[in-house]
Amino acid sequence: MEYRDYYQVLGVARTASADEIKKAYRKLARKYHPDVSKEADATEKFKQLQEAYEVLKDPEKRAAYDQLGSQWKEGQQFRPPPDFGSGFEFRGAPGGQQRPADGTRFRFEGDPEQFSDFFSSLFGGGGPFAEGGGRRAGRDHHARIDVDLEEAYGGTTRTIELKRPKVTADGHVELATHTVRVSIPAGVVDGQHIRLAGQGEPAAGDGRAGDLYLEVHIRPHRFFQLDGRDVTLTLPVAPWEAALGATVTVPTLGGPVELRIPQGSQSGSKLRLRGRGLPNDPPGDQYAVLKVVLPQANTPEARELYQQMQRTMSFNPRADLF
Repeated sequence: MEYRDYYQVLGVARTASADEIKKAYRKLARKYHPDVSKEADATEKFKQLQEAYEVLKDPEKRAAYDQLGSQWKEGQQFRPPPDFGSGFEFRGAPGGQQRPADGTRFRFEGDPEQFSDFFSSLFGGGGPFAEGGGRRAGRDHHARIDVDLEEAYGGTTRTIELKRPKVTADGHVELATHTVRVSIPAGVVDGQHIRLAGQGEPAAGDGRAGDLYLEVHIRPHRFFQLDGRDVTLTLPVAPWEAALGATVTVPTLGGPVELRIPQGSQSGSKLRLRGRGLPNDPPGDQYAVLKVVLPQANTPEARELYQQMQRTMSFNPRADLF
């Protein structure tokens, strides 16, 4: 997809205040509104203006967008970083749409479904900007926390610093630091929410503070692939281990264990280690997918062994193709 330079679209500097952004949008919106503009591309221009303003008018979206950096150029090929939104604290509980204090639905400046793929990839539904229900007391906030697979397996306690965007008196966005201590339970799964009571938006007067919901994202692992509570490991085996059967040591999240490889196993064979996935009641399983790895014929002795197999074994791996 192509990068969108929202500051360029509105014709403002990256340091522009909220008031300057609003004035620029209103001026251009009057110029390109499809009902009055005679410009040939007025509809597309107006849509781009709405999209840019939707991001830059919101201190949270703008702060996260700014974290992408200023090195990107309009139209340049772009892929969102995997940790986009991590470490930011946003208004609203996860899921649904936010209800402002007057009870109306949260309203986009334009139709979000008509915005670009760039917008959807950063601010679309299900991500850190999917806003939730508001409160009469302090509003709930939500943030994303990245954890390693080992932390998800064993649980941990961590102190994290979240960036909480806010608008200063002169209309600029600054990031305040919100430090919280969180206990990550053993067996937490990707996408699970951890609630920290009273750590959301402070309430006015004697009202109750909102809660902070942390959405857990489990980082990709070097060896294990995660599916719910199950984990899968690609297990390299020697040809003789697969052909003759063997007992090998296999890494698991809980430590190494012994695994019996049946005689005559092939690459792609899937063996289960019951209960060796993420803990729960019942726990997940670990699957070992066999991958037969051939030794190189890089010595005279190794070549002789392969040639001996060629002479003595009646074996055609492509026989079933004909």
